[in-house]
Amino acid sequence: MTNPTPSPAPTLRDVAEAAGVHTATASRALNPKTRQQISAETARRVMRAAQALGYQPNSVARSLKTSRSGTVGLVIPDLTNPLFPPIVRGVESVLESDGYNVWIVNTDNDEDRERAKIESLRSRQVEGLIVATARLDHPLLRQLHEQGVTMVLINRQVEHTRIPAVTGDDATGVAAAVRHLTDLGHTRIAHLSGPLTTSTGRVRSQAFRHAVRDHGLADDLVVECAHWSESDGATAMRALLTGGARFTAVVAGNDLIALGCYDVFAERGLSCPGDVSVIGFNDMPFLDKLRPPLTTVAVPHHELGAEAARMLLDCIDQPDRPARSLLLPVSLVVRGSTAPPRPEGLP
Repeated sequence: MTNPTPSPAPTLRDVAEAAGVHTATASRALNPKTRQQISAETARRVMRAAQALGYQPNSVARSLKTSRSGTVGLVIPDLTNPLFPPIVRGVESVLESDGYNVWIVNTDNDEDRERAKIESLRSRQVEGLIVATARLDHPLLRQLHEQGVTMVLINRQVEHTRIPAVTGDDATGVAAAVRHLTDLGHTRIAHLSGPLTTSTGRVRSQAFRHAVRDHGLADDLVVECAHWSESDGATAMRALLTGGARFTAVVAGNDLIALGCYDVFAERGLSCPGDVSVIGFNDMPFLDKLRPPLTTVAVPHHELGAEAARMLLDCIDQPDRPARSLLLPVSLVVRGSTAPPRPEGLP
């Protein structure tokens, strides 16, 4: 018994005939960039016909015809960090609605891996990059920028290079965290900063020093974490306690660093917020499930991704437009990890 010959894949001409329109009209209806050029009813009719026939556009042929690949690369430093999935969703929601596919690569914060992954994306002819791995001093990104690669940075900025960027308003968020603690009566506040090789680490650390000085407090309780991680947050908290520092509150560089503080409190028998109040940064998922729930600065990560995608599309369509940066507002989310200090301070 012979196998039946498979039916040929439906073509654009088949879709056009089924919808009762010209082939060029069907092509415009199926392309999000040109769909607005025809009536909504005609577009719906064409898309229904394409769905009924099981039509799949030939993206390779289209890219050869237009010299555009319809793809964008998204470079993420650590996909296990809970703040990145909503950023990815925000990027995808905008780019996919505009007809683009997104290639996502994870660098593990490794420079050699990052270079290899970006080279791989460029070999696939991506039309632009959205990069979340940037360090303040980042020779690779400077090199790509000088070569004319279309890029947008997200949640990061690079020194001495005018690359468009979308970030949260970190300085305002840190100031709100310090103000909340001083309003509660705290006068000895520590900061566990993120790596100062990143723009977020530096901006948040500088904002902390400015904020405590504005309230007439000392700015000497600052420890830098080597990475934005729970383990590095725990290491920094142990260093503070072992050094005999006296403090009643901590502003952590991010939520993972704050979780490291929780780990050390459990080791040392300290109570949060009874002995030490803690504030994180980012408002990653499930913080309200912690004991105590973590007070934190909420950053609109989905919108960060969406705005970065919109900015990249603008750069692709208008390559000569001046570079610009966008700050998105943040907000303090008060939960159970902050309270007035005990008069006697740490035990």
